[in-house]
Amino acid sequence: MRKFTEGFYAYAFAMAVCLAGVGVFLLITPQSRTERIPAVDYSFALADLRRTAPYQVWAPERVPEGWVPTSSKATKEKGTATWRLGFATAKRPDADRSHAMLAQSNEQPAAGFASRLANTSQVTGTVQVGGVSWEQRVREDKDQRSLVRVLPDVTIVVTGTASWEELSTLAGSLKQQEKITS
Repeated sequence: MRKFTEGFYAYAFAMAVCLAGVGVFLLITPQSRTERIPAVDYSFALADLRRTAPYQVWAPERVPEGWVPTSSKATKEKGTATWRLGFATAKRPDADRSHAMLAQSNEQPAAGFASRLANTSQVTGTVQVGGVSWEQRVREDKDQRSLVRVLPDVTIVVTGTASWEELSTLAGSLKQQEKITS
């Protein structure tokens, strides 16, 4: 009897009891296999920026089916207004969801803002999206692709782990919003 309560056998017995308890717990605990991504409402941040930003804000008119807005952050400091709007892209049969982000700001210098958001200053090409030219930038080690558009009053960056097609879709959905004056 003493062999069973001391040494290796006691340790093995205690581990078996603990593992059995964990197994029973896992069997009786309800588990959901559905994906839950919390969506954010970015309409308030957009309305505030349309009212206070020193530039005309760009926002997606319509995003593809299955895209979920996951983050929205607007900041205003010393005359600079910046808005970052993140999305989880639609789930694809051959891959998991990716992430895409719209970022825009009147920060100067514009090249610094674009390089910081794209994680690179290296322009790898250009692409036409909706008749408008966008710079393409790639950061291979971070699996990050970016589209950059520098306008006179605002710099727009569409970036993330999403495919070029998905990023182009987001860039193509952007429409300039009217300023709210009241």
